[in-house]
Amino acid sequence: MSDYKTLRGTTTFEYEEKRSRFIATAAFADTEERALEVLGRVRAANRTARHNVYAYVLHSGRMRYSDDGEPAKTAGTPVLETITHAGVSDVIIVVTRYFGGILLGTGGLVRAYTAAASGALQRAELVSMRLVVDCRVRLPYALFEQAQRLIQASGAKLQEPVFDDAVTLEWRMPAGEESPLCQALSELTRGTAQVEVAAPAYAPF
Repeated sequence: MSDYKTLRGTTTFEYEEKRSRFIATAAFADTEERALEVLGRVRAANRTARHNVYAYVLHSGRMRYSDDGEPAKTAGTPVLETITHAGVSDVIIVVTRYFGGILLGTGGLVRAYTAAASGALQRAELVSMRLVVDCRVRLPYALFEQAQRLIQASGAKLQEPVFDDAVTLEWRMPAGEESPLCQALSELTRGTAQVEVAAPAYAPF
């Protein structure tokens, strides 16, 4: 699966149209369970709101939306299209509407929900997600600097070393690129150090 962009954390944005308040909450959610947790929290915090419209898009391709009582295709669909047009996934946006007493009409609702969702996305911090592996090796102090140079030269993101009776090095790198480095470290330690490689997973890189 390819690299993709998503959000870091949660952001909110408020938009007002003819006294109706539209409060958009955009959040990272990489499973349906997490998306529904976000939805539940927003609903709980806005129990007196007329509508809590939402849409989410997962990297797996799963997507879902709800108009939550608004006329069909005036609320959930614009929010969903805002997410897809932004090219992000593993994202949920919930737009809470507090009715201001004036009907907005079909076009007004579409504009308002689009503006609220777009505002939340524009405020959000975007991050690139890659399929990566986390690696770990323990080796003698005498080989620390050479091993560190090999890891850094590979383009991996090296964490702070841990020093005790030996040196523990941990790093993250794109999945599928670890074999040459593992081989080089094995040769450096004459086969005495075994690199531990975690299962591939998506993470910021």
